[in-house]
Amino acid sequence: MGKLMKTLLAGACATGLLLTSVASHADEIRERTLRFAFQNVKEHPQGQGAQKFADLLGEKSGGKIKVRLFPGGTLGGDVQTVSALQGGTLDITVLNSGILAAQAPDYAMLDFPFLFNNVEEAHAVIDGPVGQKLAAQLDSKGLVGLGYWDLGFRNLTNSKHPVTRLEDMQGLKIRVIQSPIYLETFSALGANPVPMAFPEVYTGLEQHTIDGQENPFTVIEGNKFYEVQKYLSVTGHIFNPQSLIISQKTWNRLNDDEKALIRAAAAEAQTFQREVTAASMDKAKATLAAAMTVNEITPAEKDRLRERVKPVVDKFAASLDGDLVKTMYEEIAKVRAAQ
Repeated sequence: MGKLMKTLLAGACATGLLLTSVASHADEIRERTLRFAFQNVKEHPQGQGAQKFADLLGEKSGGKIKVRLFPGGTLGGDVQTVSALQGGTLDITVLNSGILAAQAPDYAMLDFPFLFNNVEEAHAVIDGPVGQKLAAQLDSKGLVGLGYWDLGFRNLTNSKHPVTRLEDMQGLKIRVIQSPIYLETFSALGANPVPMAFPEVYTGLEQHTIDGQENPFTVIEGNKFYEVQKYLSVTGHIFNPQSLIISQKTWNRLNDDEKALIRAAAAEAQTFQREVTAASMDKAKATLAAAMTVNEITPAEKDRLRERVKPVVDKFAASLDGDLVKTMYEEIAKVRAAQ
């Protein structure tokens, strides 16, 4: 009888310890609100991805971790947003990966003009060792990488005339991302590049302080640039992966369970966002074609553009991690060989 009682007590204690452990584990997810700022409107695939991330994180945390979204550049441009993340006054953002070259110069390789022929080539690079090594470089810059989204291939709009050949680019005042490689790329093409924060672009086009800008179809449509631009030229000159990043100060305040939930939500949101982007691109182009004059660029003319910017690519490549640049080109070559 005494032996049976000891066994029962031992079992009860074990059960109690297990229940305590489960309760303790659940208590490790603490209530908090994360602030997530980005440049596009909430209806854009970027905004849809952000909402999906917020929904997933809410579900996975049992409603304890909430995400407050700040779409449309309401908290400033990308440069200001990254600075806010580093300072810990903002928690999360998603932005063109190449902009992070200001923090980790090797990110500039993702903005090499005419680098990728299709989305598959870009994914091979960002989802492989190159993307991982680039993200690791953010750790010492007050930032933590959570994944890569798609923005898409950038195309040129302007209010002056169709751009069908290199000569048509001459003298156009084109708003570009606040990044050296964009400035040098458009200078090499004969345009007059004007660095400008994204929230200022519509007004700049409307007031004719700039003649044009360059962005993927979904961005042009979502921000209604067709209201203040007449011509759209399908140049496809740069493909933009986007980096989903979190402030390291925020990250360091999280425990392992909270970090795991955030990474899981980020991985699922990445898949969703890429699918939405792919589905939205043709629809956006069709909408723009009804409101603007659209022209394609011939392969021969695109080769001329590529040749003109080659010295820019060579210059930047020489200043970056040579082994990483080599790996990037090898990953692209593997995809092309398999197609």
